[in-house]
Amino acid sequence: MKMFTKSGLLKSGLVVVAVASLSVIGTRFNYLESSSHREAPIIANDPLADNTDVYAFRNPKNKNNMVLIANYIPFEHPDGGPNYFNFGENIAYDIHIKNDPATKGDDILYRFEFKLKDEDPTTFFNIRLGKQNRKATYTCKKSTDNGKTFTTIISNGIVPPNNIGPRSIESAVGLNSSYDKEMQKGIITASTGEKVFCGPVDDPFFVDIGAIFDLGATRPNKAVDGLKRMNVHTIALDVPIELLNKEGQKVSKSWSILDPDFIIGVWASASRRQITVRESKGKIRHEGEYVQVSRLGMPLTNEVIIPIGKKDEWNYYSSNNDPKEFEKYFTNPELALYMDDSKFGGAVPGLSALRIQTKSLGAFDFRNGADGLYSLLGDPATKGTAFDKQLFGNYLLRKGEPRSVDLLPIFMTGVPNLAPYQLVTGKKDGNPLAAGKPFINNFLPTFGDMLRVNMAVPPTDRDSKDFSSLGLVQAAVLGIVDPRYNMSTAMQFIPNMDGFPNGRRLEDDVTRIELQAVSGIVLAAVGLGYDDYDPMAGTGTIGDVEQQHNSDPIMIMPPAGAIFTNVRSATFGTGKGSSWENFKFDANCQIDVTDKVRKAYGNFQLTNSDPNFTIPVNYKVLGDPCPGSEKSLRVVLDYRTTASLATPALVKVLTFTTGVEKNDAEFQTRFPFEAEPWNGYTEGGHGNTNASGNIDNASASASITPYNAPNGLNLSSPDVMLKQMENFPNPSRDKTTFRYHVAQPTEVSLLIYDANGNLVASPVSKEKRAAGMYEVSVNVSKYQGGLYYARIVNGSTKSDQTLKFVVSK
Repeated sequence: MKMFTKSGLLKSGLVVVAVASLSVIGTRFNYLESSSHREAPIIANDPLADNTDVYAFRNPKNKNNMVLIANYIPFEHPDGGPNYFNFGENIAYDIHIKNDPATKGDDILYRFEFKLKDEDPTTFFNIRLGKQNRKATYTCKKSTDNGKTFTTIISNGIVPPNNIGPRSIESAVGLNSSYDKEMQKGIITASTGEKVFCGPVDDPFFVDIGAIFDLGATRPNKAVDGLKRMNVHTIALDVPIELLNKEGQKVSKSWSILDPDFIIGVWASASRRQITVRESKGKIRHEGEYVQVSRLGMPLTNEVIIPIGKKDEWNYYSSNNDPKEFEKYFTNPELALYMDDSKFGGAVPGLSALRIQTKSLGAFDFRNGADGLYSLLGDPATKGTAFDKQLFGNYLLRKGEPRSVDLLPIFMTGVPNLAPYQLVTGKKDGNPLAAGKPFINNFLPTFGDMLRVNMAVPPTDRDSKDFSSLGLVQAAVLGIVDPRYNMSTAMQFIPNMDGFPNGRRLEDDVTRIELQAVSGIVLAAVGLGYDDYDPMAGTGTIGDVEQQHNSDPIMIMPPAGAIFTNVRSATFGTGKGSSWENFKFDANCQIDVTDKVRKAYGNFQLTNSDPNFTIPVNYKVLGDPCPGSEKSLRVVLDYRTTASLATPALVKVLTFTTGVEKNDAEFQTRFPFEAEPWNGYTEGGHGNTNASGNIDNASASASITPYNAPNGLNLSSPDVMLKQMENFPNPSRDKTTFRYHVAQPTEVSLLIYDANGNLVASPVSKEKRAAGMYEVSVNVSKYQGGLYYARIVNGSTKSDQTLKFVVSK
């Protein structure tokens, strides 16, 4: 068929593979796991091997390259010492690439194995005097035969240290460097041309975890990023596209921005040795082959799609297993129950803006257990569409599995550039099965949960006013409503076509997008609107009448965007009247020319470039009753205006937010693009506005305990310089008193901060003090209960000392 030629959707070879696999539902699928932060019971106890996220996007600074990122080790607190987080030994960290559905297994596999070394085992510090303990290095190997053989492309790769704090990184007693320099040292070019970075970074994922998992209690006005000021360990690759393309072609050779030859699937995994033996004297021995313990493709799959009783089993399967039973979690997802008022929608008010279509186009129900579009299976109207039984109809249209038409392909096969998976823009009569405007083609039918991306799609400029964290959802919005893109069905780049779920950029708000997707926003974009969408809205009748003597044609100007549905009547003859509504023909000189007008001019949809329905007064077409008489032509047309998809229900879904829509740190403008990791000294607090400090007020650890002061300050030793008066309790409820000693005259400030680092009070501000002992009482009666820090600053040298205290309520 023409649509499968090189200039169409797919090459014939890919279609043969896809149809052969999809036409029989019971065939084997290569399922791939998708996990996230602590998403399954077993892997939650093995953080070093826990995938957190996978990203795949065109390099915005070098558009000939793809950036692939696999992150591991969730919830790394920056001040999690003395043994800071690091990549694990005896773990295989793998990044898998699939670029050819006709082959088995991975077409490209990058494997990273790490070693840890103590450069100064005589100290408990992680970094001291230029030496680093638990220092990580790695070997990177590459396979192009599904892991049968490997070639080493990086040996002794550098992993930057954890960002412990400025003294460990920047001072002469530490590394005497800067963290930016350490990160740049960690960027290494492999022997095969890829750039690689492995090391700690700010966790780029953002989500109000506390709200989502508290039974969907979203709080958009008071949202808390559960990963704020948390770090993660990343493996990032900057890869020339020709190294990922199955034919070794550069992206400049792509024939369109949706070229199927440039589609890849990306996923990551971690594997441990089969046997771990704990020996005496703290030794651990690892033996046996690698066994996969964690994998990640599409974000949040194992976290919110797979139920808890199946999560560890889901993590276990490899791409060659056949867990067909997992399909039901995509075709009838649990999340949909909380967006359905006939089920549990009313029990989760935080998702009240998200509702699923129950009678789209008056006929189609996509609630769990309904038939969705199953009734279309075998319908002649599906011929040539993705629903054609000769193509993918048997896979996509399933009885009682309504989301087999959208969620299943998004996660398991990718989406083809075929109707109905084109925007409603330009679809005749709003028919979802009609051809529309292309906006996605990441169809790679390997039947696994991969992050699929079409590398031919250009990147959206991060500085563009059109750039949006809504990814492909925003591209659909622009393609439907923006006159720059909705004037035709021609393929053109729409900003954010390179966004999730066509790959995943660091900025993409995948939580919001996936919640919207479960609520049916993709269905709406292709013409299957929400229940309040009436495609037949705006019907009416309009006409015109013109005399023959002045040769004026019939000119009918309907409402903008109207679709003429019928030539109701056309009459030619003599008569009188001031308008087409009151024109009366003479009974003895008129003929009905309705069929002639229908045949000659037909019905068609108006466009902005052809805004009028024009019929010339033409004897050759109409005939000539009553020769010699002055005659008129009257035409009456039925029309309807295309109803807007932007109904109140759609607007609610589109504007839904969890309240956390971007990362807490600015991304870098160069590879690896992720932000530097938070340091454990000045940025170690979780930093959320509602954080309590997580302090047990009865604990001895809550007592005011001064830190060691560096030598050389003109403030005395810490046990004298700043000390609580013994006759006041700690925790304090109403007032606390600080005592400090000044060794020699200086300027002093006493500053009080809350647990988030916000300045609360300045009891002493740049006041000159002679040598001696001083006391200052602070009223804390109006402070909220929790942990606070008192910091005393030496004005002349800017040296300082900090202690903590607790306010009890």
